[in-house]
Amino acid sequence: MAQFRQNFTKIWRLTSSLSAKVRSPSHSIPPQRFFSNGNGHSHSNAYRISRGMLVSGLGLGLGMGLSFALSSPSLAESPEPKLKVQEDQKSRDPVSPQPRAGIMGGPVITKSGKVLPKLKIFVGYDPREDLAYEVCRHSILKHATFPVEVIPIKQGDLRKAGLYWRTRDPTESTQFSFSRFLTPFLAGFEGWAMFVDCDFLYTVDIRELAELIDDKFAIMCVKHDYKPKSATKMDGAVQTTYPRKNWSSMVLYNCGHPKNRVLTPSVVNSQSGAFLHRFTWLDDNDIGSIPYTWNFLVGHNEIDDKELPKAIHYTMGGPWFEAWKDCQFADLWLQEVDEYKRSQMIQKVIQDELIRLLDTRMNERAGELETRVGELEGKVKEISALQKLLLFYLQERFLTEGGNGVKEPPFDA
Repeated sequence: MAQFRQNFTKIWRLTSSLSAKVRSPSHSIPPQRFFSNGNGHSHSNAYRISRGMLVSGLGLGLGMGLSFALSSPSLAESPEPKLKVQEDQKSRDPVSPQPRAGIMGGPVITKSGKVLPKLKIFVGYDPREDLAYEVCRHSILKHATFPVEVIPIKQGDLRKAGLYWRTRDPTESTQFSFSRFLTPFLAGFEGWAMFVDCDFLYTVDIRELAELIDDKFAIMCVKHDYKPKSATKMDGAVQTTYPRKNWSSMVLYNCGHPKNRVLTPSVVNSQSGAFLHRFTWLDDNDIGSIPYTWNFLVGHNEIDDKELPKAIHYTMGGPWFEAWKDCQFADLWLQEVDEYKRSQMIQKVIQDELIRLLDTRMNERAGELETRVGELEGKVKEISALQKLLLFYLQERFLTEGGNGVKEPPFDA
């Protein structure tokens, strides 16, 4: 009962204040506009008083109802409404919980506390691994819950644009061995961008990786201690060993960082592989670390039984090569291939259906236009015939009536 009185008092004061504001509107609201009856005339004092009394009465009734509701243990102390409010609050939270894969969620809040509205992802492209690129792209977009733009780095396009002209090095195993370092330049030296080899398969939302971004670093990558077990890789390409090997296979670039501005086309085309792949233009403390699960090297890193790697890297060669069709996690890649091909088939069916509907509609419109043109041509012919008939009538009239509209008397010889 004490709780009821306390709640009733609070709401009575609130409704009294509300009714007072209605009776005495704020000076910021013009009185005539506030009490206009629609014709520009002010309402009478009696109208304003009765309106204030009505609001007070409604407020009192509402206040009593709310007081009773708040004082009732079955409503005020029930855990279900509180739980529902908490769930509603979480659903509005842009960061937690994580949105479902493929459904756009809120913005990414990086480790630096900044908002990342979009991430450009440059993927190395090699014509021999076209399917690997498409599957990598598909796996990124399938899970993404914030805007990402996947851009292939194609050496042929870069050469046509005059951005890449270096001759092929015997140690290059792919066409993007060196062109990858143009990522900050291609991103306009602005914001954050990512480079990744095409032989990756993503199993989770890239949002989780973006949330690790820290502005104090020039780049961020997985710092592998990798020593290849084989002398060859992929389709027989020579395997080389060097410090920081495979660090450059997946890199988050802070493109606006002053030290990354050195990566111009002239530098990328002239510097050695050691300079580029070992990030020699940076100090050690400029390179941030990312958990190895974001660049899991098949055949090198140990598997965690609790969860799949977040990004699987078929660095030695993937199932798209005959020699590696039975490699670790080949089944996941092949499953992704099937999903990609199904999605392409669905898109083609939709595209073909849209084209068919468009052709049908255009043919219908063409038929309608032909019919309309025929009708107009018929009317033009009718008008032309009427014009000729009118001209003939006028000629006859002028000839029989002397040309002045007065009929002449017959001539008597």
